[in-house]
Amino acid sequence: MKRIQRAAGVIVGSAVSDALGGPFEFGPEGAFSARFPVPGAGGEMCGGGGWDPGEATDDTQMAVLVAESLLERSGLDLPDIFTRFQRWAASEPKDIGLQTEDVLTNGMAWDRAAATHFEVNRRAAGNGSLMRASTSAVHFAASGREATMDAARRIAALTHGDRAAWEGTAIFHELIRVALQDTDPLTALPDTLALVHSDHRGRYATVLAPDWHPDQATEFNGAVWPCLGSAVWALRTTTGFEDAIRAAIDLGGDTDTVAAVTGGLAGAYYGLEAIPARWTQPLHVPLPGFGGRVLRLEALLHLAHRLEGRRFSG
Repeated sequence: MKRIQRAAGVIVGSAVSDALGGPFEFGPEGAFSARFPVPGAGGEMCGGGGWDPGEATDDTQMAVLVAESLLERSGLDLPDIFTRFQRWAASEPKDIGLQTEDVLTNGMAWDRAAATHFEVNRRAAGNGSLMRASTSAVHFAASGREATMDAARRIAALTHGDRAAWEGTAIFHELIRVALQDTDPLTALPDTLALVHSDHRGRYATVLAPDWHPDQATEFNGAVWPCLGSAVWALRTTTGFEDAIRAAIDLGGDTDTVAAVTGGLAGAYYGLEAIPARWTQPLHVPLPGFGGRVLRLEALLHLAHRLEGRRFSG
């Protein structure tokens, strides 16, 4: 499989899965399969919960903002990404995480806002930095393991002051890098865990272990480590893109983000061709605060091609 097929699979896979999971957010386990009991029968891009059919949530919207900054600034410009996030947050998007909203609207500088939030609240390990990492993972993959994990941590730190969020995002970046090299990302987990900060390695080793199941999670899957663990579990225990996304959404809880992370991993593993056209055709990504722009499949594919061709700088 060509590398670009995997790269496009990451970005489109994450976006369609986000749109599929959005209507089921905070719902019960098994809700997706209860509504769509026959895999492949169609109709899954149903909308609901305030989302139109095929509409991607804040997860993909923020991922696109990261992508456009990386491309337009020719590398990692953290103040620019933060400014784009602020502009988006000020436009009253349909959904925005409470922590992310506070960081982006508290009036502090880009390099202090998240740290200050963490100092005050001591709770900042949500999955909000992981959910938007598909585009940056593709962009930095060609730069090698150290560079991609470093970039992941730096982008995560813009909104999340807890290092647990940085490490989870770094693991995701590295798994995507490995998958783009035609290697099973699951085989890279031991080496990747060795690069995780020692304060957080244990919790990630637990949720990424082959015998872990999301039922064993001690925190809600809106936290970064059970979210990532659930996505890896969905990839590990299924045999195709559709099945992986179905398994992720059926976990309930923070379904759009667990699905988006799963979709990024599964898209890298199975490639763009594995994503059903019935899911990609209605897919659209509004960008509140950016002139009413709405990105569809062609625009996302264009982003994937441009991101995959760049190299690390900054």
